[in-house]
Amino acid sequence: MRRTVIIGDIHGCFDELLELLDEVDIQPDDLLVSVGDLVDRGPDPSAVVGLFRERPNSVVVMGNHERKHVRGIFSYAQEITRLQLGDHYAETVEWMRTLPYYFENEHVRVVHAAMLCGVPLSEQREEILCGSTRGERELTELFPDSHWHDHYTDAKPVVFGHHVTGREPMIRDGRVFGLDTGACHGWNLTALCLPDFTVHSVKAHSDHWSAVKSQWQLPVLKAKPWHDFTWPQLDQATERFCSTSHPVARQWLEALQEWAAGLQAAFPRMVAAAHRVADELPTSELPRHPAAKVLFQARNGRLDEAGLARQCPTPRRTIDLAAGLGMVLDELPD
Repeated sequence: MRRTVIIGDIHGCFDELLELLDEVDIQPDDLLVSVGDLVDRGPDPSAVVGLFRERPNSVVVMGNHERKHVRGIFSYAQEITRLQLGDHYAETVEWMRTLPYYFENEHVRVVHAAMLCGVPLSEQREEILCGSTRGERELTELFPDSHWHDHYTDAKPVVFGHHVTGREPMIRDGRVFGLDTGACHGWNLTALCLPDFTVHSVKAHSDHWSAVKSQWQLPVLKAKPWHDFTWPQLDQATERFCSTSHPVARQWLEALQEWAAGLQAAFPRMVAAAHRVADELPTSELPRHPAAKVLFQARNGRLDEAGLARQCPTPRRTIDLAAGLGMVLDELPD
């Protein structure tokens, strides 16, 4: 008999997913349904996404983490996932855009985060279904002293994830099933099999999110657009990250600060170079020079360090202008 196998929040925990599918003895004609949040926090989001995309009879409901990628809302977890997916990131996000916000068949309703009792799924707000920040705020206003599922009285069972219920799923009255059992935090990955409503779980191998945060801290830092930060932005960012970084990342940030200071320390030499080039070039060649604006200021005696600093508000502008003046400045540390 064809079953519906619903999996709680996976969050990139691919090995545990394979073990859970083996535990439930998944069959090719079984319908495999994810409550969403395939990605972020775990070690292998690419493999998790690949399994659901490549396997026939599979459905993924839009989770708040997929929605963050679709909408370009980035925190640390999303920055890591973007690097983990590499060249496949943009294409994966396009696939995420196609995900439905709910799934329903004759046995069950599946949403990522929540739904309002008595309202057809097609009329529910996407923000509530997927658990976005706005959706969570709306639920708090509707149910200030309780949870949405405390008020669920519809006859058809509902299955959801999003809120970690602990190491065990939350099961209420045989109609409310919360399946996020914290796999990415080192707890369990859980499945619900229908039509028998049997529950299966496997233990996570480790606290993946703690390990992933540490492992990817330096790559995430290096991927930031340091060349295009303004000097104040760069100072603020390096100071903020230095206070929370592991030793290797902190060492790199200190090298970054030295690099930025070195670029700004080159301003006097750049002013001198601009005056020298302006004196050497014929007036007819100045307009075609890559540093023309600065050279005209130098020719007219109006270029000083403060004026040059205004022309160089970022590391990239500084390096490019220096190159135009025949100077080579240090590049960002590896």
